[in-house]
Amino acid sequence: MDLARTEVTARTRGAAARLGLLAVPVAFFAVFFAYPVAAIVARGLKADGAWHPGRIVEVLAQSDVRHVLWFTTWQALVSTVLTLLLALPGAYVFARLSFPGKQVLRAVVTVPFVLPTVVVGTAFLALVGRGGLLDELWGVRLDTTVWAILLAHVFFNYAVVVRTVGGLWAQLDPRQEEAARMLGASRAKAWRQVTLPALTPAVAAAALMVFLFTFTSFGVVQILGGPTFSTLEVEIYRQTSEIFDLSTAAVLTLIQFLAVAAILALHAWTVRRRETALRLVDPSVTARRPRGAGQWALLGGVLVTVLLLLLLPLAVLVQRSLDAPGLGYYRALTREDGGVFLVPPIEAVGNSLSYAVAATLIAVLVGGLAAVALTRRDAGRFVRGFDALLMLPLGVSAVTVGFGFLIALDEPPLDLRSSWILVPLAQALVGVPFVVRTMLPVLRAVDTRLREAAAVLGASPWRVWREVDLPLVRRALLIAAGFAFAVSLGEFGATVFIARPDNPTLPVAVARLLGRPGDLNYGQAMALSTILMVVCAVALLVLERLRTDRTGEF
Repeated sequence: MDLARTEVTARTRGAAARLGLLAVPVAFFAVFFAYPVAAIVARGLKADGAWHPGRIVEVLAQSDVRHVLWFTTWQALVSTVLTLLLALPGAYVFARLSFPGKQVLRAVVTVPFVLPTVVVGTAFLALVGRGGLLDELWGVRLDTTVWAILLAHVFFNYAVVVRTVGGLWAQLDPRQEEAARMLGASRAKAWRQVTLPALTPAVAAAALMVFLFTFTSFGVVQILGGPTFSTLEVEIYRQTSEIFDLSTAAVLTLIQFLAVAAILALHAWTVRRRETALRLVDPSVTARRPRGAGQWALLGGVLVTVLLLLLLPLAVLVQRSLDAPGLGYYRALTREDGGVFLVPPIEAVGNSLSYAVAATLIAVLVGGLAAVALTRRDAGRFVRGFDALLMLPLGVSAVTVGFGFLIALDEPPLDLRSSWILVPLAQALVGVPFVVRTMLPVLRAVDTRLREAAAVLGASPWRVWREVDLPLVRRALLIAAGFAFAVSLGEFGATVFIARPDNPTLPVAVARLLGRPGDLNYGQAMALSTILMVVCAVALLVLERLRTDRTGEF
């Protein structure tokens, strides 16, 4: 009886501790996400101190706004379809085939995903823009066309499909499909009736993630779309910073928020199906060397796709940064220009690194506490709801968040407009979801009986975490920190509003250089983008070295 009472007491203490852990993440998101977004939206929907809900109908009635909504939706759908068509063969190759250099190629494929969108846009500008490789060879320019945007989106999201679908495909037992073949089914029929139903949740989850990223695309469209094409995110930026029409920007923010909320709800449903519907095996036993001409041809096709779609834009970016003799563009980064930069552009490297380190510490603290609190699957409705809310910063307009920081955090005790911490706080909002999604599967895999046994023996919740959970999730924690660092390093939408002129980050510096005419500015943008690409690639290689199959794919 005493033992049962002790177990109940231990579980009650554990539940109370988990709710206590949520206090910091809840406060963080309330103050630095919900409050700034609500403040900017409320200001936009008010006029003369009174609410004007009819403004929503007025904005939606504008033909240019309807055009933006239509373009945002259909380009996201087409980008998603193209990404699936090109990346699903790659998912099969990485899941089922074993070949030399596979781990290195896996890291190469993932590099575009962690690159800032500004770098992606710059790389494709060097490939398809004025004076780009295609322009020099054949006189073909694709910038300011929808094709440049679509290809850049496929470039950016290729790894999402390869990692999400390929990670599950590698764990599916191939003997199930082999059994269907032995019973007389053709290879195509066995795949269609056995493997495809098992993969459907992963494919749906990957498709929804790609759609989310392309629906909220900003940096790529801003650089490649020119004045012709505008997504909701780009239009929010234009209405806020160029036209100063907060009312229209607020309505567009609400529309994007509702759309993203629906996408995330559908994404959460598919992920739950994926987690509970399958019996998986060790992925190390499912990959084999290619057999037959078909598999060798498929491997060759995937390698060509990776070369042309992923490596070529990055190679052209590097080549353009070296066009000036004697590393002229890189040396120019060390000089003050007396223009939009109050400091030499090269100082953006140090600024970005210091901001990213601070943002990583914040993201790991907030995301780690949230992941620990969300560990139990039988958590209450509030906890499950907060789990979904943690993903909203990935979809809500970063432009709105950044401008909201300037509007809302301007009075004591939260007058942070002149503080350096403002940039890391905005970057950490994007990093927290990656920390949670990386750590949560590993924490849930820890045998709860270990925690309960330690609690029954009198260990405090902190000691249980330190001596039971931490040794098992240390590697996942390092990977989460690496992802938070990479995404913080490349954050652009919010940082462009709050980075001070004397402390620009790398993405902001690249965008400013691209916005100025002249070959020198263009070359410096290429050089800075190359530096940023190298830093992100190094961080990714470290992640790949730490990655284990148990820690998840993202």
